Amino acid sequence: MSVILGIDIGGSGIKGAPVDTDTGQLLSERYRIPTPEGARPADVQGVVRQLVDHFALPGAVGVTFPGIVQHGHILSAANVDKAWIGLDADAAFTGATGRDIHLINDADAAGLAEAKFGAGAGVKGTVLVLTFGTGIGSALILDGVLVPNTELGHLWLRDKHAETWASDRARERDDLNWKQWAKRVSSYLQHLELLFSPDLFIIGGGVSKRPERWLPALTVSRSRVVPAQLQNEAGIIGAAMMAAQAVPGVAEPAVPASSRPAKPAAAVTAPMKSAAVKKAASKPATPRK
Repeated sequence: MSVILGIDIGGSGIKGAPVDTDTGQLLSERYRIPTPEGARPADVQGVVRQLVDHFALPGAVGVTFPGIVQHGHILSAANVDKAWIGLDADAAFTGATGRDIHLINDADAAGLAEAKFGAGAGVKGTVLVLTFGTGIGSALILDGVLVPNTELGHLWLRDKHAETWASDRARERDDLNWKQWAKRVSSYLQHLELLFSPDLFIIGGGVSKRPERWLPALTVSRSRVVPAQLQNEAGIIGAAMMAAQAVPGVAEPAVPASSRPAKPAAAVTAPMKSAAVKKAASKPATPRK
């Protein structure tokens, strides 16, 4: 059994737990500390250090971050202080905690976890994990391998910026009912189908807790659509998985489909309607704020 601490940095809270990376199970209750106001680097590093000290687990630590992470450096910052941009965060967190820290984009972490231990377990081919919340996070998985930092929430649908128009925040802001919101999401998914032809869409974020409200109203042409299963644990699990891959001698285990627990039948599939899909012209992606 490989046990690694996973930490998930969110806009309102920073939470962590030790993870058995062989099974994807959390081995204790999550411990959560509110995100410091402004989410400045030094303050967030201090909270991560508190979580590391709380669990006192030796070895590497995986940490999610709400922005683009490339080779440990932060290239964008969403809902956190702009001082993060350009920072070698792997080195900064390692210095602050005394542990070998490995960062990963938050949506990528959730995608890794869902693809291996959640709704995408055992699925071959292309899987797109999308998290609907304040924005739209994305993770592209091909045969279990992550293509990092896809940032597909920043695509344009004609004159619509995807996450500004179809996120869960947009649903609340525009006072949409679930059917109206699902119509927007359907347009977005149809555009992604034209670009990537995924075998499976996994829809995460807070909306995944009540899929019966919106899933039957989604319309796609050829892909399956299911709700995410790991919910608030996905980021923690994915962060630990990524750290396991990065540590020499601690290979991320391959879990055969036959050894995974059966998934609940409640994973609803969206109707496969063959209505014509209008191809939306894409504009260049805008940088994440």
